[in-house]
Amino acid sequence: MATRETSNGATTTESVFTGLKVVDAASFIAAPAASAVLADFGADVIKIEPPGTGDMQRILSSVPPNPRAEANYAWHQTNHNKRGVAINLKSAGGTTILRSLVEWADVVITNFPHGVREKLHLGYEEVSAWNPRIVYADLTGFGDAGPDAALPGFDVTAYWARTGLLDRMRDAGAPPTVPVLGSGDYMAAIGIYSAITTALYHRERTGKGANVGTSLLADGIWATATLMSGALAGGKPYGLHDRTAPANPLINPYQTEDNRWFMLVTEPARWPQLAKVVGHPELLTDPRFADPAGFMKNAAALAALLDAEFRSRPLAQWKEALDRERITYNVIQTPEEAAADPQLRANNIVVPLDGVPGLPEIVSNPITLRGIAKVPARRAPELGEHTGEVLAQLGFSSEEIDTFRAEGAIPGATQLEESR
Repeated sequence: MATRETSNGATTTESVFTGLKVVDAASFIAAPAASAVLADFGADVIKIEPPGTGDMQRILSSVPPNPRAEANYAWHQTNHNKRGVAINLKSAGGTTILRSLVEWADVVITNFPHGVREKLHLGYEEVSAWNPRIVYADLTGFGDAGPDAALPGFDVTAYWARTGLLDRMRDAGAPPTVPVLGSGDYMAAIGIYSAITTALYHRERTGKGANVGTSLLADGIWATATLMSGALAGGKPYGLHDRTAPANPLINPYQTEDNRWFMLVTEPARWPQLAKVVGHPELLTDPRFADPAGFMKNAAALAALLDAEFRSRPLAQWKEALDRERITYNVIQTPEEAAADPQLRANNIVVPLDGVPGLPEIVSNPITLRGIAKVPARRAPELGEHTGEVLAQLGFSSEEIDTFRAEGAIPGATQLEESR
C-alpha cells in the first residue's frame, strides 16, 4: 500500500479511490454507509450536516433496542474516515457553498425525499447542471415511481416488511418480530456503492456523469430473490418453518445438552456420516429414509430423533464429532460472541479504529481487493469539525467565510461547541 505526503506535510495512505472526491449529503445509515465504503478505499468524503442537530445518526446508539455503550459506535461505524461540515442548505449562502462542493466533487450522495432535495438544491437536474461529470447517487425507500414513491422508508418497513423477508424470518405459529435494526440499510449501502462504482466505470469510458440509485425495496427484493422468483413462477410455498416438522430435517437448528443451539446443514451425500455421528447406523437401511422423498415424508420423525440425540450431549462433544466427520454446521452465536470471534480479525472483518475512547475496533466493509489495502479507520468527525478547512480549500476567503457565519449559512465557533 502506497503513501503520499499532503500539502501540510502529513503522510496519508493511498488506496483505490485516493483522489476521488465525494459529497455525502445524506442521513442515517444506508447512503452514508455507502460513502464510508468509498472512504475506506481512500476517497475524500465530505459529510454535510445541518447546524445544531446534525445527522440524527449521531443519537442512534442511544435509541433502544441498540446496545448501550459509552462510545457513539453507530456514528463512527457509518461516518469514519470522513471530513465533516455543517451547512444550512436552506440559506442562500448554503446554496453557494453547496454549488462549490458539487463543482469540486466526483460523486454526490443523497437520500432526501424527492421534493425536499429539490428545495435544498440537491435535485439531479440542478446538481448535474453545476457539474455535468458528476456521479449522482441516491437512495429511496420504495423507488422513483409508483403510488408509494413518496413514502418515507426505513429498513424495517421497506426492506424487511414490504418484501416478504420479515414474513419468512419466523417459525410456524410465531408472530413477526423486529429484525436487527439497520441490517437492511447496510446491505442497501453495498447496492449504492455498486451503483456508484458502475457509474464511475461508465464515466471512465464515456467522460459523462450518471444518475444512479437504488431503494430499500429493491435491495430487500434482491435479498429474497429465490423466494420471489418462486412466487413469480407460481410456485407453491412450503409455509413457515417448523423445526419439529421441517421441510428438511437435515437443514434445521438443534439444541445441545448445555442449551446451545447450532444450525445443521447436511447434504444427502453425508447422511451416512450423520447417522454414524448420532449413533444410529441402522437408519441407513430404514426404508423411511431411503431417498429425499422419504426424508420429506418422515421429516417429523427424523427431526424428533435428532432432537433427542443432540440434547443428550454438550456442544463441545458434538463439535468434535461433527468436525471429525466433516459435517457442515455452525454454532448460533450471540453478537457478543461473534464480536470476539478470531475469524473476524484473521480476515480484517473487524479492524482497529483510531481516536475513539471505548471503541478500539470497527466493522470494516465486506469488500476485499486482495493485494490492495483499505486506509486505516479513523474516527468520524465532530459536527462541523472541518467546515472552515473545507471552505478554504474550495477557495473561499476568510472574509467570505465570516460572512457565511454572520448570515447563518454555517455555524460560528460558539454554536459548534454548544452542539457537541
